[in-house]
Amino acid sequence: MKKDTHPDYHTIKVVMTDGTEYETRSTWGSEGDTLNLDIDPNSHPAWTGGNQNLVDRGGRVSRFKKKYEGLGI
Repeated sequence: MKKDTHPDYHTIKVVMTDGTEYETRSTWGSEGDTLNLDIDPNSHPAWTGGNQNLVDRGGRVSRFKKKYEGLGI
């Protein structure tokens, strides 16, 4: 088997958006580094069941709604 084919697997600290921390093993960074998350299961709508906001400034959705507004759908 070839030597040095696998990346270094070490312990890092992960900090969630609400400030909670946990340690895990990863190939990211180096030993003892801290990974600060911008999006995690506590804040992302895909996991929290939040609503997605559709922003349409006179584009395709507006044209569709205007075209079929008289059908009573």
